[in-house]
Amino acid sequence: MIKEVLKQLWKDKFARIALLVLGVIYFALLFADFIAPYTKDFSDRTMAYVPPSKVFTIDENGKFSKPYTYNYIREFDQNNLEIKYTLDRSKKHYIKFLGKGQPYKFLGLVKTRHHLFTTDQAGRIYLLGTDINGRDVFSRLLFGGRISMTIGFLALFVLFPIGLLYGGISGYFGGKVDAVMMRFAEGIMSIPSFYLLIILASILPSGMTSTQRFLLIVVILALIGWAGFARVVRGMVLSVKTQEYVQAAKSIGASDLRIIIKHILPQTTSFVIVAMTLSVPSYILSESGLSFLGLGIQQPDASWGNMLKEAQEFTNILYRPWLLCPGFLIFVSVLAFNLIGDTIRDVLDPKSKVK
Repeated sequence: MIKEVLKQLWKDKFARIALLVLGVIYFALLFADFIAPYTKDFSDRTMAYVPPSKVFTIDENGKFSKPYTYNYIREFDQNNLEIKYTLDRSKKHYIKFLGKGQPYKFLGLVKTRHHLFTTDQAGRIYLLGTDINGRDVFSRLLFGGRISMTIGFLALFVLFPIGLLYGGISGYFGGKVDAVMMRFAEGIMSIPSFYLLIILASILPSGMTSTQRFLLIVVILALIGWAGFARVVRGMVLSVKTQEYVQAAKSIGASDLRIIIKHILPQTTSFVIVAMTLSVPSYILSESGLSFLGLGIQQPDASWGNMLKEAQEFTNILYRPWLLCPGFLIFVSVLAFNLIGDTIRDVLDPKSKVK
């Protein structure tokens, strides 16, 4: 079935583009340490809000040259009372591919200094400019994306087993057991999820590390989202439990738990695959929203949400548009997941396809 789904996904033009986009994003995030010209701890506070570096391939004589860039000089305009950056054309800084830069551990294992691209030690290259603390936005996009793009999958690993088992037990036993379990699930569903996230995140101890906050956000998202999923699974189990193969399993003495896990829940696979694909974007947006409000991943660690927080000021949107890059990536990622989820739903449930 998985091969058939992938085949149909590749046939669909929009789903194929979405797969390629997500493939490129996750590849870049996996090798972020190598692709990023600077490490996640790099900061040059004298270079706050530097515009994107200009890369030149033609020299002053009009001839082709190895790619090079110029550093920026920070100046204060006394007439307009603002800081301006101008190119220091006194020295070229050539871009080196696979050159040596700041040390890091490749894939967290091998210590190395080689980066995909860098400049000499005195040079600076900021493909997407810098933030208020002089940190390279391009590098932080890669490191921050690791959190924003993985939190959804980790939440699903907690949420879906709980929802599957809970919904399976409720639908299989029915009667009073079903009534009590569903009333509890409906009580969970009635809680305003985002406001609950804000409350829970705001009462977390201030001394927690970003890793601890990350894990707690995963758990909170999972504990909020399982109820709705369990309710749908329960409805599917109610229609499946009367099938002949379930009755045959009962007649040979199979336990209730074995029947639920081995014979009933596998029949919900199609729905589970679609639900997982369509759920990831909501968790990406939830994490980004919390971090944007300052209740999620904390500085100096990066996530697309807390990086986007700087762009909420009108002056930054107007004069520093490169700070909107995290928002663009969130939009592209969520759209790609939704396109893939819709295509998978059409493949596994052709009746749901709108003609």
